[in-house]
Amino acid sequence: MNPTMPPSTLTETSPPAAPPSVNALSERLVTRLVDQAAQLGVALTRTPDGTVIADAGVDARGSLDAGVLIARICMGGLGRVAVRANFDAAPLWPTMLEVSTSAPVLACLGSQYAGWSLSATKEQTGGKKFFSLGSGPARALAVKEPLFDELGYRDRHERGALVLEVDRLPPQVVIDKVLHDCGLAPEHLTLIVTPTHSVAGTVQVVARVVEVALHKVHVLGVPLDEIVAGTGSAPLPPPAPDGIQAMGRTNDAILYGGRVHLTVQHDEIARRLADTLPSANSRDYGRPFADVFTAVNFDFYQIDPALFAPAEVWVSSLESGATYHGGRLDGGLLRKQWGGEPVAR
Repeated sequence: MNPTMPPSTLTETSPPAAPPSVNALSERLVTRLVDQAAQLGVALTRTPDGTVIADAGVDARGSLDAGVLIARICMGGLGRVAVRANFDAAPLWPTMLEVSTSAPVLACLGSQYAGWSLSATKEQTGGKKFFSLGSGPARALAVKEPLFDELGYRDRHERGALVLEVDRLPPQVVIDKVLHDCGLAPEHLTLIVTPTHSVAGTVQVVARVVEVALHKVHVLGVPLDEIVAGTGSAPLPPPAPDGIQAMGRTNDAILYGGRVHLTVQHDEIARRLADTLPSANSRDYGRPFADVFTAVNFDFYQIDPALFAPAEVWVSSLESGATYHGGRLDGGLLRKQWGGEPVAR
């Protein structure tokens, strides 16, 4: 025993730290998006009650930098997102997106996952019906999804941000629902709109490469507390003007070009994930996502869930120190869909 240390200090234990607030951590990123909106190509509007709507691709042009910032907001301030040029010999694609997080479960499933269904009928909107899946930190204020019961997490913060992947600005009835469910004052909510066919929308979807892996881990029934850290990369395609093709490109970027490295607690889990996690385990693997989606009449629930996964994975075990590898890339499929083959002279 150290004689200079009182005995009581040797036996005392600190209470477990409270989980971080994804809305508090992302608040400075939201402030940057608003303050730098003009240079980021983002158009700001405010409802009569003061809710901020940040248009990053509906009527505004958006930008690559806006997409990176929005992707970081989506991760609740718990992840890094960066664009990297890749002009090595025979590159998979010239522009790659890289993502990392030391809090993968909370960043990816507790914040980034697009799991909050928001809709309104044409009667409610006074015109066209509205539907979008909400992602980002405000999901953890509303906790409308069963997933939050499994995570055992609920955020409490006076401000919140929600990202909507849709090609029109949200109607007031949807804004009111978000405010009510999140318990926010109107002026303390920021809604960010990123259509998939926009530059920012393409970035924020492809930046889900680690989140897609975490969701597949969850689908496979692996305990989420096994996952310690996650990094990933995926090629960043040019946006397609057609909505279905744009969605196809962003999905293909992950399904056929996404690489993820997960660190887990136990060796058995690492081996299992390396084998079962990659998208090649799906019966729908090998076809462009837009073709798969069209073939099932645009019904996501008819697509084999095993398809929604990165193309290639490495999984490291803290228990043994070993790393296991599975899956494969299909750069040929990507280049066939996106272009990039040499121009004939």
